[in-house]
Amino acid sequence: MDGIRILALLPERWRKDLRQATGDVVIRVHTDEDVTSAQIRAEVVEALADPAISHWELATCHTLTAGRREPGGAGR
Repeated sequence: MDGIRILALLPERWRKDLRQATGDVVIRVHTDEDVTSAQIRAEVVEALADPAISHWELATCHTLTAGRREPGGAGR
């Protein structure tokens, strides 16, 4: 249920996919715009500040690309 709340708090312009793995919630976002992993991380951290889901934390953030790389690596 919390995963659905998190998805709802993320930007509507992102396509989102939710999965559960070993007790963790895994959310994959697809952006059509030029967004960095730092910007995605900031949006997620802001969403997780919501009191209803503030007990969740962002464990990691990886950028998956189709041939395009961010300066300085994949981002975490």
